[in-house]
Amino acid sequence: MDSRPREVDSLSEAADGAAAKIEVEVTKPRNDKRGYRRVVLPNALECLLISDPDTDKAAASMNVSVGYFCDPDGLEGLAHFLEHMLFYASEKYPIEDSYSKYIAEHGGSTNAFTTSEHTNFYFDVNNDCLDDALDRFAQFFIKPLMSPDATLREIKAVDSENQKNLLSDPWRMSQLQKHLCSNNHPYHKFSTGNWNTLEVKPKEKGFDTRLELINFYDSHYSANLMQLVVYGKESLDNIQTLVESKFCDIKNVGRKQFSFPGHPCSSKDLQILVKAVPIKQGHTLRVLWPITPNIRHYKEGPCRYVSHLIGHEGEGSLFYILKKLGWAMSLESGEGDWSYEFSFFSVVIQLTDVGHEHMEDVIGLLFRYITLLQTSGTPKWIFDELLAICETGFNYRDKSPPMNYCANISSNMQIFPPEDWLIASSVPSKFSPDAIQRVLNELTPDNVRIFWESKLFEGQANLTEPWYGTSYCVEAVPPSTIQKWVEKAPNEDLHLPKPNIFIPTDLSLKKVEEKTSFPCMLRKTPFSRLWYKPDTLFFTPKVYIKMDFHCPLSHSSPESSVLTGVFTRLLMDYLNDYAYDAEVAGLYYAVVPNDTGFQVSYAIQVVEAIICSFIADPGATVTVRCCSNNMTLFIRLLVTMVGYNDKMTTLLDTVIGKIADFEVKVDRFSVIKDPFNLDARVEAFLEMFEVTLHQMPDAEFKSNVNALIDMKLEKYKNIREESAFFWGEISEGTLKFDRKEAEVAALRELKKEELIEFFDNHVKVGAREKKILSIQVYGCLHSSEYEKILHDAPPPHWHRITDIFSFRRSRPLYGSLKGGAGQMKL
Repeated sequence: MDSRPREVDSLSEAADGAAAKIEVEVTKPRNDKRGYRRVVLPNALECLLISDPDTDKAAASMNVSVGYFCDPDGLEGLAHFLEHMLFYASEKYPIEDSYSKYIAEHGGSTNAFTTSEHTNFYFDVNNDCLDDALDRFAQFFIKPLMSPDATLREIKAVDSENQKNLLSDPWRMSQLQKHLCSNNHPYHKFSTGNWNTLEVKPKEKGFDTRLELINFYDSHYSANLMQLVVYGKESLDNIQTLVESKFCDIKNVGRKQFSFPGHPCSSKDLQILVKAVPIKQGHTLRVLWPITPNIRHYKEGPCRYVSHLIGHEGEGSLFYILKKLGWAMSLESGEGDWSYEFSFFSVVIQLTDVGHEHMEDVIGLLFRYITLLQTSGTPKWIFDELLAICETGFNYRDKSPPMNYCANISSNMQIFPPEDWLIASSVPSKFSPDAIQRVLNELTPDNVRIFWESKLFEGQANLTEPWYGTSYCVEAVPPSTIQKWVEKAPNEDLHLPKPNIFIPTDLSLKKVEEKTSFPCMLRKTPFSRLWYKPDTLFFTPKVYIKMDFHCPLSHSSPESSVLTGVFTRLLMDYLNDYAYDAEVAGLYYAVVPNDTGFQVSYAIQVVEAIICSFIADPGATVTVRCCSNNMTLFIRLLVTMVGYNDKMTTLLDTVIGKIADFEVKVDRFSVIKDPFNLDARVEAFLEMFEVTLHQMPDAEFKSNVNALIDMKLEKYKNIREESAFFWGEISEGTLKFDRKEAEVAALRELKKEELIEFFDNHVKVGAREKKILSIQVYGCLHSSEYEKILHDAPPPHWHRITDIFSFRRSRPLYGSLKGGAGQMKL
């Protein structure tokens, strides 16, 4: 029996012109206290209203079931272009950018995105501004203005966005995969648009892009194809009244839901090996298969089951073997591009240089592991583990920013039934061996597509993808060839994972007697500091731990700084085999370098004893700093752990124990792989801002101050955010735990004249108290510019630093902060 709580909203009859409250059971997380209501407006606009009395931000998102699959032939990128244009102005608010300006001035932000089958617009804003913000937002979909001037400017903005993407390998390789599909399917299209597709080509064909845009909007943007989510502090009744008054005027033209049947790949697009030349160095192997879309069986979650096994990183997994052989740096698997009609399952492997030379063996091992899965049946205990992990993750997930939450739900509303708008496909609840076996049986050499990316293919690639200019070549790879690769691959011990010992089972909370606002120091010794704060805000069975190991020599020189970074990356690489299961179960850890250092071998017993002694309360925040002057290993580590309290000590024992046994292995090193004008641009900006600041009306200045105050007073949404703030104060040695309140108090007293005086004395160009340190880095491709800068005389009032150490010693405060920032005493 499903024990997840459901929220039932009763049915009420709708009066003429009013929204209908539809009876619906919304499956929501166990710790979610927010109210939800589904309503349908008279124009068939479907809405989800969310009431959160604790929020300090209001938000909204409108999903439109129209994407680039709907672009007319010869007008590639029109749907994306329309997304841009709707931000500009409307009949009710004709001043351009008034919507974005209003949101920004009232503590909020805006964004939008266009995908294959939907376009999503969303924003957040201060709670008391939701009414006005929604009024402006609704005009996107009622009477937008698309002036000729704005049209031309925004085409240039779209083109600029595309120019940025031209140097992005993910964009380039995604379009190459689309290009090598049937040109009769919309998946083949170029989604972004550019100057050529939106301005040059249409004019050549006699099209007016602006008129085409207006026609596209009028015929496609219909209320019955929209899904709205509104998130606010008010009651559900008040939010519903607000939505009814703002969005009932959106036209419903009765447009039917768009559908795009068929699969993008025909038989000629399968059994291929594509060698492509990327922008960046490195070698990537992408293996794809067309499969039955997971969305058709999202309750069973067959793709989640399969990707969990193929993407596993523990002992006996494909990645474990590839890493042991020195062939791979990472491996990811799962469902890639998909719709209700088609889907691709992908395995993406980042290869080492040696792995690149053994590509055929890598493919052979991949298919050998898939064969193992196909013939091993579908053990139910693996599904049960996934179900436990997914249910715990859903029921105790942290609050996310309201804007992102709204955008995610409105996208779900296009796909899932109302009861699953929140949970979507995140919790597979029905075990179906047949559905799992069906996906596994589709991962065969008969319908595989292999994309192999490397700069080493330059000169071999004889074809060019038209939109991004990616060089590539295509070879046939029949099943017989892949079978030969399977047979000649190394005979390694591939097997299913072992049961996961990190899955939490005790999710109960202990009562906290004393509700403290700030961390307190539990222990102070010559070698360590222990800070602790119980969770009195979120009441979730989670813990957040930071351990800071110190050693002053870790960043004493550029060489030691680089070596510290290499060491921590090697340590994370070493720990992965042992702690991967913890990450799967929702317990995360990280080891990163910082400013000072510590002898790891000495601190291990200290940390282990301290943490195990004091981590008694669920939902606790613990910060540990351990110091030592008896150093044999010059590093500083910042170890971060976050997750469910129940199994955190198990993870801690694993990580600390493995750090004690860690040895650097030489073979793992095989996997490691014009600024001057910028100063002038900074000064040009400051000159422009000086005029803006001096001419700013008092009301606008006060509005900006209030927006900053609202940002600083924004509540923590989860234990991670709260801990991060307190850790910043502890690690810097400032210990000003009421910093936000003090800054807000200062802001409330701030006068514009005081800000101008500070700007004139310390910031503006030529300010008498201003000091600038300009660090300019020239890469190998800009060595000639670097040589020119060295030979040219520095600008007036500039001093070129040729000896870093002498310059540092010449500073008045040199030597006054001993031991790094973490040792500061204020």
